[in-house]
Amino acid sequence: MLKHYLEKAIEDLDTLDELTRKDIEDIKAARHDAMFERIEAKEHTLFDFENRKSLIDQEIATLVKANPGIEMDRLLDNEVKQYLSTMRSKLAQLQKINRHYARFVITVGEFYNTLYEEMLPVERDGYTGRSTKTASLIEVRA
Repeated sequence: MLKHYLEKAIEDLDTLDELTRKDIEDIKAARHDAMFERIEAKEHTLFDFENRKSLIDQEIATLVKANPGIEMDRLLDNEVKQYLSTMRSKLAQLQKINRHYARFVITVGEFYNTLYEEMLPVERDGYTGRSTKTASLIEVRA
């Protein structure tokens, strides 16, 4: 079962990577609707991965309990070790692509916040945050 869980977890990571890459392309092209449509699929895949990761942990814990005193390296066969190595590298790759995606998300968010503040003037209100000024939508500046 451990091999099966590892295979499926790796597939989940590949799916998350693919969906995130599509999100990056869509955010570059301002296709936000397509990104929002993928949210549910990403959440579902992430949930599946977390469950499979938990099952992997349980399987390894069961192996260790059944074989006390034997090192982990001797408990796992080469195929399982390879799967674990692949999963680790896929996680690192996903982390890298998510950082890249986050830069776009932050940039777009800042753009929209700045645009909003330009359209509806905002005053800083000490420690409590922001509040909109009671001003007209269009302000004439000389």
